[in-house]
Amino acid sequence: MVIYSFDPAAGRRWIAALAGVRPAFACVLGFTATCLIPGISAAGLTPEARRSTAAGDALMLLRGETSRLPTAPEGYPSPVIISRAVVELLDLPVWVLDAGLVESCSGAVDLGGAPARCLSSGSALDLAVVEHLFEQGLHWGERLASAGDYLAIGECVAGGTTSALAVLCALGYEADGLVNSSHPTCNHDQKRALVEQARARACLSPSASALEMLAALGDPAQPVIAGMAIAASGRGPVLLAGGTQMLAIAAVAQHLAEQNGLFWRADRIAVGTTRWVASDPSADAALLAQRIGVVPLIASELNFACSRFAGLRAYERGYVKEGVGAGGLAIAAELAGLGQERLLERIEQLLVKALTPAVQ
Repeated sequence: MVIYSFDPAAGRRWIAALAGVRPAFACVLGFTATCLIPGISAAGLTPEARRSTAAGDALMLLRGETSRLPTAPEGYPSPVIISRAVVELLDLPVWVLDAGLVESCSGAVDLGGAPARCLSSGSALDLAVVEHLFEQGLHWGERLASAGDYLAIGECVAGGTTSALAVLCALGYEADGLVNSSHPTCNHDQKRALVEQARARACLSPSASALEMLAALGDPAQPVIAGMAIAASGRGPVLLAGGTQMLAIAAVAQHLAEQNGLFWRADRIAVGTTRWVASDPSADAALLAQRIGVVPLIASELNFACSRFAGLRAYERGYVKEGVGAGGLAIAAELAGLGQERLLERIEQLLVKALTPAVQ
């Protein structure tokens, strides 16, 4: 039930080593004012609602609270319902880390970060904040590496695929036209124009470090997850649970490890996403993974075509696709022996709860 989208041999080795075991799950939350640009993201009902997307997802992930479940403008539910279903069915230990939100999040660990300014500024974060968040990532990666049989790391950053594109381009990768989005057809032209504007204003020197690139063009989750992946990989396997945002973070991690003389095990890391990302006709995650060339890309075959809910069947038409570790946790469910029918049943039960406030 797993698709190997890039480097199948490495992906199969990673999968084979973890059959029958369960991860600990850490989800890193962040905010970038980029998400307030109309049309840039569908991770929230309106641009203003995207200020609260991460907090709403965190409440669902941590406690199953559906009162603030984020939805796309068309009303389709957040992929956090997939993540929460896996957490419940496998009884996973969960940590939520606040790298920089505009509102506090009950139950999340405050990492002392800050929300990112709009990418268009060319100065998204202060360098001191990025350096601090990277150190926090190294700390938490070391701390959580042994909390489960392996560590799965997810993210929730509305607008994060655009900051991923910006950072990848700054690092020298040909990523334009390859990243995904929460729209059924990716808004590549809008992303491209914003990234070009940001890079022109950033005026990064050819010798700029990866941390300096993150400060100019990134979001708060990126340095945290890169640090976590580096540190945790020295202790055991790591699943970067997400799509092209996590591929960008794998690239960032490689550069940060090299530039800072840090030991890491890229061979212990995989990016795990959904079939909806891997097969997106308006993007190409597999080609992006090939161009980055750091870790294998694998995908869950989770399918909502037979769901009784139109909001879930919409995923099959390219809406939403991924987020909050959904694809990676669906893979974790498969590895732990949880059947797709049971997972879909629990996802639908959570959606019923979200649609029926009176039962809460």
